[in-house]
Amino acid sequence: MRASPPGKRNKATRRIRLEDLAEACGVSVATVSRALSGAGGVRADLAERIQKKAQEFRYALPSTLAGQHLLVVASPAALQDYARSQFTLNVMQGIEERARLLRAEVVTLAHDGSAAERLALAQQAADARVAGVLLLTLDSPELLAAARGFGKPVVLVNGDDPAMQLSSVAPSNRAAAALATDHLMRLGHQRILLLTRPGRRTIERRMEGWRDRMGGFDPSLVVEVADWLPELAAAALTDRIRAGGRDFTAVLATGDSLALGALQALAALGLRVPADMSVMGMDGLAQGAFASPPLSAVEMPMKHIGAAAVDLLRDLLTAGATPARRIELACRLLVRGSCGPAPGLTAPASASPGH
Repeated sequence: MRASPPGKRNKATRRIRLEDLAEACGVSVATVSRALSGAGGVRADLAERIQKKAQEFRYALPSTLAGQHLLVVASPAALQDYARSQFTLNVMQGIEERARLLRAEVVTLAHDGSAAERLALAQQAADARVAGVLLLTLDSPELLAAARGFGKPVVLVNGDDPAMQLSSVAPSNRAAAALATDHLMRLGHQRILLLTRPGRRTIERRMEGWRDRMGGFDPSLVVEVADWLPELAAAALTDRIRAGGRDFTAVLATGDSLALGALQALAALGLRVPADMSVMGMDGLAQGAFASPPLSAVEMPMKHIGAAAVDLLRDLLTAGATPARRIELACRLLVRGSCGPAPGLTAPASASPGH
């Protein structure tokens, strides 16, 4: 006789088993076990569905993190990035959801990069309640050097350690930028301008992916912005077009906020997107769908990055002395209305819009 669904049983009288979760999700017990342990081999969307079902049934997950603190450290700017990108917001949601499933508490700390802050961080990391540290969008040489001496597992989130002494989780930045550039090239674009905010290795990887596909580095096709703000991106792109003309047919921005600024600049200059110029972002944030036109982008698996970082930290706690590892998650294209076939090039700056 087929057992009744777990949801119809009296959960107060019988403990939920892996078999119950497997039946509720329509998968095997082995799949449920792998999804809940973070062992891999399960599609991300399926693993997330199984984890949510475990929360719904209040399944008692064995966890080395139960009752412990995860210290999440990020720059003040990253923790307040709502107006800039919401990248951190989405990654933090992934961290918090996964920590809640593992019955751990997330403690968030802002870090300004100073020596005093590094000392304070080291003292907090030494707290017996802290299981490990997640450094979110922080990878300065000074901080990495300090983190190597914490004596507890440290995982870089959206960063990497060039010395490979600390483990990390990040999107596949180089491959993602190559994917975006390939898409634009298939549409006939040969000169693709890179709109970027330099300063971090993750962004350098994106520049490398663009450069790989472009066949070399052309400084005239790189426009740098001082911060991840649309208005700064709009001003920088406007200056570039007025000074150098429209000698490119597409813009690849290393962040969605910069791409939204590019759309603003092109509209102000009287250029149609995508008829006159294509624009591609990198992040895949929800607000891109409401841009005019809707923004094509490479979608970063932000929540999955956060969840994978917690799983990696747990693995480091249980595995003992193992080599540091660098995990990169695949990204995918979101094709919307801001990219189209390449138009003919227009010539000199004197003839460019805005003059």
